[in-house]
Amino acid sequence: MTPAVMKEEIRRELTENIIPFWKSLRDNEYGGYYGYLDYDLKLDKKAVKGCILNNRITWFFSNAYMALGDESLLDEARHGYEFLRDKCIDKVNGGVYWSMTYDGKPEDTTKHTYNQAFCIYALSSYYAASGDTEALDLAYKLFDIIEDKCTDDLGYMEAFTADFKPESNEKLSENGVMADKTMNTLLHVFEAYTELLRVDERPAVKDRLKWMMDVFADKMYNPSLHRQEVFFDREYNSLIDLHSYGHDIETSWLIDRGVDVVDDPAYREKMTPITKDLADNVYKVAFDGHSLANECERGKVDEKRVWWVQAETVVGFINAYQHARDREEYLDAAMAEWEFIRDRQIDHRPGSEWFSEVSPDGEPNPAKEIVEPWKCPYHNGRMCLEVMERIV
Repeated sequence: MTPAVMKEEIRRELTENIIPFWKSLRDNEYGGYYGYLDYDLKLDKKAVKGCILNNRITWFFSNAYMALGDESLLDEARHGYEFLRDKCIDKVNGGVYWSMTYDGKPEDTTKHTYNQAFCIYALSSYYAASGDTEALDLAYKLFDIIEDKCTDDLGYMEAFTADFKPESNEKLSENGVMADKTMNTLLHVFEAYTELLRVDERPAVKDRLKWMMDVFADKMYNPSLHRQEVFFDREYNSLIDLHSYGHDIETSWLIDRGVDVVDDPAYREKMTPITKDLADNVYKVAFDGHSLANECERGKVDEKRVWWVQAETVVGFINAYQHARDREEYLDAAMAEWEFIRDRQIDHRPGSEWFSEVSPDGEPNPAKEIVEPWKCPYHNGRMCLEVMERIV
């Protein structure tokens, strides 16, 4: 395996598998994309349509169009955008619902900060792809909602009712805790604002990105354990001994991307040692030479190989190598991880995409769906686009 071979194989995966698969899930009757395909490849056209799923699909097709120039991809992005604009956004209270019925009615009216962020992410990229200023205007309306309605005096809260009264955070709390604040939500607000600033620079967005980097560095990063904490109470006290390997390797490159977009030497000096430490620690404690374990809770490692964790591992290790060219083991790790994905994580059955979860030796979990509200082309599609851009 060489970087050039990896790049070509990944480009083919994008163009011959991921893109055609998600095009096939387009719902031309009710809008958006179908929300559920089970392990046996049975499509449920009347399943709930997660707004996160449709946000991420819109983001994916927008960026695939900008990378490949295929007009059919812009048409897919427009289709996703119109569903978000017309169905997923609450015309009365503002903000994005959690999920819709198959025919475009509100199904779960929770307003989650995480979901608002992913819609900003989609709208920003769709604006970059299409030049449609309506999408940019909607992105800034959601930016204002997050800043006005989804914050307390310390940072971003999590879950709200349709009219933005706080409620409990079941949707992004796991591992037996109920979190008031999460690393995951802050990370993806950061990611969304990075994209918004990239396509339309405004001081308010840059200021919030700087503030979020301070929170990552001062509240979420644990320098003694070389990791981020994951779940927090209101005052950012960690609630559980949990090391999320996938989130740490993802954070390492998303923060570096934000540092580049913000372009402030002080934040580059502050954040780069942290992102290098996160990537290096993941390499040392979670990478087995071919793939990445999921997480470690209270000292017990969860060994399952999850699709999004594997995809982020490729990008994260390439990014780590680009920031430390003497560490060729990172590039080797990215190539080995891709070989695992190619041979084990990708479902080579006709009409499928990637397995959601496999064992360390590549046995798929038949209880896990191929498409569900969280399973989408965001992580694996983005991996393809990042590799195509980074490997020259």
